[in-house]
Amino acid sequence: MASGLPQSMGDMDRPHFIGIGGAGMSGIAKILAQRGAQVAGSDARESATAEALRALGATVHIGHAAAHVAPDTTCVVVSSAIREDNPELARAKELGIPVVHRSDALAGLMDGLRPIAVAGTHGKTTTTSMLAVSLSSLGLNPSYAIGGDLDAPGSNALHGEGDIFVAEADESDRSFHKYKPEVAIILNVELDHHANYASMDEIYESFETFTTKIVPGGTLVIAADQSGAAELTRRIREKTSLNIVTYGESESSDIRIHKITPRGLTSEVTVLLDGKLLTFTVSVPGRHYAHNAVAALAAGVAMGIPARNLASAIKSYTGVKRRLQLKGEESGVQVIDSYAHHPTEMSADLEAMRAAADDSRLLVLFQPHLFSRTQELGKEMGDALALADASVVLDIYPAREDPIPGITSELIIDAARAAGADVQAAHDKDAAVAAIAGMAKPGDLVLTMGAGDVTDLGPRILNHLKG
Repeated sequence: MASGLPQSMGDMDRPHFIGIGGAGMSGIAKILAQRGAQVAGSDARESATAEALRALGATVHIGHAAAHVAPDTTCVVVSSAIREDNPELARAKELGIPVVHRSDALAGLMDGLRPIAVAGTHGKTTTTSMLAVSLSSLGLNPSYAIGGDLDAPGSNALHGEGDIFVAEADESDRSFHKYKPEVAIILNVELDHHANYASMDEIYESFETFTTKIVPGGTLVIAADQSGAAELTRRIREKTSLNIVTYGESESSDIRIHKITPRGLTSEVTVLLDGKLLTFTVSVPGRHYAHNAVAALAAGVAMGIPARNLASAIKSYTGVKRRLQLKGEESGVQVIDSYAHHPTEMSADLEAMRAAADDSRLLVLFQPHLFSRTQELGKEMGDALALADASVVLDIYPAREDPIPGITSELIIDAARAAGADVQAAHDKDAAVAAIAGMAKPGDLVLTMGAGDVTDLGPRILNHLKG
């Protein structure tokens, strides 16, 4: 598949996006539409995102067909999830239309601006969102491209009039090597995306390559407490004199987290910065979100923004869809949606809800994401579910993958039971909704958890609780 950006952004005047409704693809399409491009594309099904794109003047087809690619299309944009046998991709090649990878298109959008690229195995969407909201509230009018919606479908991206561009940098397919940030954030480094990375050494090599793309005079902001990030920092310092700013609770951190105080569904965070204590509020619960906020603060400071201004602005961030998002309350039961699908994320979200919810029971409806991830991390997922009072586990959401023989949700269920968890299987969504709603009692918290379509079940659980 071709992967270079056309010679000029003028060649993006009439782009066609295959899979335009995806989080990353829709953001780029939205920015191009806001810049005046005649955007078109296709997606597998109707969605609020498709409607949001149409409202910006984009043409969105439902279903994939060669006829959707107009002869005057200047380029076809694809992600790594698009297969070679896609009829629109085949049509583009037949017509000689340049095929551009999503990451190249995003890199092109950042040309001439001051990019902040947010990377890491977990927390990218939240941290990118915190920066976008904070910088916007300070009147800096940044452009941004995020892997999730802030408050409404289509709010994952914006063309701003300012000179800063905040972007989520995806390591899953090494596409983050395409960016040239002024400031890069690395939140954590863990083994994931097992179809593309065979070992931690490959992960480290990929993140090291990402850091080499930081522009001369730029800054790397990286976690001090997380073991993978700390090892990456050690490796980088052996090879380069890159300006590195560490943050965390470790006393050796350049920006040290002095204290995190949970306050219901918010946290109060105090950091030691340049020898002075600075306290601010994070309007979402959990220690991991507090760390994300400090990473955002550090990146803003590296861009020359006063720390106290940023600290006040961070409070204006109130969350992102699917990141511990309250879907509603019925019969005394709150239903919350969590995008967590890696064991570290699962444990972090469950621990955050434990801290915020006092003595409430935590009930989880979990949908594993990807056969390869389940094969490698199924035991750890089961261990994470042991943090809940009871769980229901759906079949694996395949996304872009074909099934792997012998790899099913039973791997997770068996591990959870071995860890002492109360867990049961549900092989269809109706049964899952009935099971989790049947467990729930007034005062309980129900989490729908996973990166797939389990998010659609929150409203159905609420309806079931109505009786």
